[in-house]
Amino acid sequence: MNDHDETDSTGMTDEEKRRDQLTSAPNAVESDADPRIDVTHRDGVTRIDIRDDADVRPGNPTKDPGE
Repeated sequence: MNDHDETDSTGMTDEEKRRDQLTSAPNAVESDADPRIDVTHRDGVTRIDIRDDADVRPGNPTKDPGE
């Protein structure tokens, strides 16, 4: 079990609280809580990558990422 699987005084895990927050807005849908990043840990280095399948991505949507 890692820190993200533990519940707090609300009885919810961090992931459950995230999903609850992202789906509680008016007109929210379940896919609003889909993962947007992948976090990997290797040799003491943490890497955060924006998922290719994320509906919401940072950056200028009109600019080609290869430019």
